Amino acid sequence: MTTPFPFTAVVGQDDLRLALLLNAVSPAVGGVLVRGEKGTAKSTAVRALSALLPAVSVVPGCRFSCDPASPDPGCPDGPHETSGGAERPARMVELPVGASEDRLVGALDIERALAEGVKAFEPGLLADAHRGILYVDEVNLLHDHLVDLLLDAAAMGASYVEREGVSVRHAARFLLVGTMNPEEGELRPQLLDRFGLTVEVAASREPDQRVEVVRRRLAYDDDPAAFAARWAEEEAAVRARIVAARELLPSVRLGDGALRQIAATCAAFEVDGMRADIVMARTATALAAWAGRTDVLAEDVRQAALLALPHRRRRNPFDAPGLDEDKLDETLEEFGGSQDDDPDPDPGPDGPGGGGGQPDPGEGPEGGDTGARPEAGEGGQPQPSGGGEQSAVRAAEPFRAKVLSVPGIGEGVAGRRSRARTEHGRTTGARRPQGALTKLHLAATVQAAAPHQRARGRSGPGLVVRRDDLRQATREGREGNLVLFVVDASGSMAARQRMSAVKGAVLSLLLDAYQRRDKVGLVTFRGTGADVALPPTSSVDAAAARLESLPTGGRTPLAAGLLRAHDVLRVERLRDPARRPLVVVVTDGRATGGPEPVALAGRAARLFAADGVASVVVDCESGPVRLGLAGQLAGELGGTAVTLDELRADSIAGLVKDVQRRAA
Repeated sequence: MTTPFPFTAVVGQDDLRLALLLNAVSPAVGGVLVRGEKGTAKSTAVRALSALLPAVSVVPGCRFSCDPASPDPGCPDGPHETSGGAERPARMVELPVGASEDRLVGALDIERALAEGVKAFEPGLLADAHRGILYVDEVNLLHDHLVDLLLDAAAMGASYVEREGVSVRHAARFLLVGTMNPEEGELRPQLLDRFGLTVEVAASREPDQRVEVVRRRLAYDDDPAAFAARWAEEEAAVRARIVAARELLPSVRLGDGALRQIAATCAAFEVDGMRADIVMARTATALAAWAGRTDVLAEDVRQAALLALPHRRRRNPFDAPGLDEDKLDETLEEFGGSQDDDPDPDPGPDGPGGGGGQPDPGEGPEGGDTGARPEAGEGGQPQPSGGGEQSAVRAAEPFRAKVLSVPGIGEGVAGRRSRARTEHGRTTGARRPQGALTKLHLAATVQAAAPHQRARGRSGPGLVVRRDDLRQATREGREGNLVLFVVDASGSMAARQRMSAVKGAVLSLLLDAYQRRDKVGLVTFRGTGADVALPPTSSVDAAAARLESLPTGGRTPLAAGLLRAHDVLRVERLRDPARRPLVVVVTDGRATGGPEPVALAGRAARLFAADGVASVVVDCESGPVRLGLAGQLAGELGGTAVTLDELRADSIAGLVKDVQRRAA
């Protein structure tokens, strides 16, 4: 068995260690979401925590880790008699990104359930993680329905498996820890809210601390057992402190003054719902127990706010998480009541995991924008920067965009944009299973088995079902697509201040792509060529930042932009062949620069039509005289054209012609 890196040997990352330890003291806190760049010891710290958890007593032979002192009366392996149990270390179970639903929640043997009327259940990872840690690396890349399942189980403390009227329930209480790199895409706000605490981690910029990180890692790699032995005393001390804090936790008093501070803080930062208040109360209680106290102080409330609120106060997907600490201190002082606690202490208990809980200094007040949107000049006018180029202008206010979709039925990654054959959705038919049966079509199975009952010697009421009779349900849902934006940043687009409106429209489409779980890419063209401003990625935030900093000016090399976009799609088709693309060209349709620019742009556009790539042209032409060049470009692409006004979901200018309608 591999010796884990000692938890107490992790250098720095005080907030991360404290959040993990608080959940070890009180699993009711609701888990931890660890956000940060790669190589910041996220996974190392989580795996090291499992060695600190006290051993658990289980019923011998129970696959669901029932506590012998109070066994689960509904355990599928029960009923169990209250008796002595066997001790084993607490488990850390890792959920792979590509796991199936059956691997997560378990699987029922449908064939035995139909033929014999028995519940033959094979436990999943949720059962393995009961009374331990469930670790999800890159949780933002996990399919949405799997995230929903594990978060529901974490909230209810139980997992339910339903298959065609046959159901199994078992206890599933675990410490949920997820890690993610925000550069690879964000979690939906609804899912962010389900994690109790969140911490931002980053590599230290202090040379001495970085040296110590390298020194300890090299020593561990040379001899893991010897390195762990050097930290055994510190590990034992933290383990004992966790046990003591767990025993003290029921005695901790959360007074009315602390409750008022918690409620006032959540109201001041305008968090949605009541979950934040509950999580803050549990976190503050755990902090007091960890510090060896039986009363919750103002410093506990402050630290709880820094851990429980940053990810809950995001007002839209492009807002950075964070809290205005001055506002937090003012709120705590105002509602401190008769408490004598200092509202602005140096937070965090002594010892391993004690930290200041300070957000990253790069974050702006209240998690707001920290410079992703460059300022325009005075009066909102763009400032010239020489060479005919204009500096970036701010995007207009985003709006709710009409849904653009890809025609036909795909088989890509689950999402919310285009029609696709998926594991979840409405049932459209049945087929013979290819591999393991995951979704039974009961009527089709019975219909297939019925003609053979006499030949199979059926004598009782049960249906004689064979493997060949089973039918897999085919379902239709929605998939996520690759939305590739091809944006005209030439001088003609800058005329009459159109670029602000154009950026606002693209930002609106990016918000729509975020909500529909798409990948996005950004190609821009201006001057003498085209650039890939952002290769295809799941991080819509990165696309929005690149869009805001986009300057304008120069000629309109439309053909170069289309050819560069075609190359991007060719490479992406090799990387992710199941994900269908949707090309959104944002332009007024003018093509200038070089010999025969219009003819060259037409030939480049016909490459997309020949490949069957779905496309939409957002017509940015304005003024009383319109040439209709964007409509001609849409015809060459084999797509449709919509105006900026028609792109709005609440537009009354007429119905939007989406790609799917054109295909029909």
